[in-house]
Amino acid sequence: MESKRARLDRFISVKTSINRKHVRLLLAKGLVEVDGKVARDIDQIIDEFSHVCLEGEILQANTPSYVMLHKPIGVVSATVDDKHKTVIDLLTHKDKHSLHIVGRLDLNTSGLLLLTNDGRWSKRLMSPEHKVAKLYRVTLKNPLDVSYINAFAAGMYFEFEDITTLPAKLEIIDEYTALVSLMEGRYHQIKRMFGRFRNPVVGLHRISVGNIVLDSDLVPGQSRLLTAGEVSE
Repeated sequence: MESKRARLDRFISVKTSINRKHVRLLLAKGLVEVDGKVARDIDQIIDEFSHVCLEGEILQANTPSYVMLHKPIGVVSATVDDKHKTVIDLLTHKDKHSLHIVGRLDLNTSGLLLLTNDGRWSKRLMSPEHKVAKLYRVTLKNPLDVSYINAFAAGMYFEFEDITTLPAKLEIIDEYTALVSLMEGRYHQIKRMFGRFRNPVVGLHRISVGNIVLDSDLVPGQSRLLTAGEVSE
């Protein structure tokens, strides 16, 4: 989701139905404040979290929200769904319907799911050029061996999309369990990569996104706000 940025004079005009010419006069008189400071520049750019007042009246006072959810299996990563319970249904956040999902998880995948109303933050986390790693614990039907490690590190060509995946790190935990770290999120990517070995994935759980690690105190279905440190990381 993109951040909602706009010129200050246009924002005030749309919000109040005052014509742009009169808005410029209000700015010139110092009657507009943005984030507690008098604003006079008609070209000033604001976003959805800029605190805007006109003659003491609040026009906008949104607060950014960042939520960590332990997504259970069987819950869909969507805001609305006719068949399944959604991750939004699980939240107790008072403004939950203003949030969007940062990197969806499949219906049968569990683990860390992030939600926010801050489009710039979610874009930084999910955009491949920022190379933010996502770590998953994968349970396989058949035994693993070391040949998987080099295959994941080399990337795999997906003919349908005509793309080669970025290098991924695979660490074997035991005969049927691996940790996989990706810096992208292609459609069913992990399942399809193990599919090259004809080894079905029977369990998939996201542990972390970048430095944000799923809180071990959260049981499936529970959520909490991120700390300031987690947001900045």
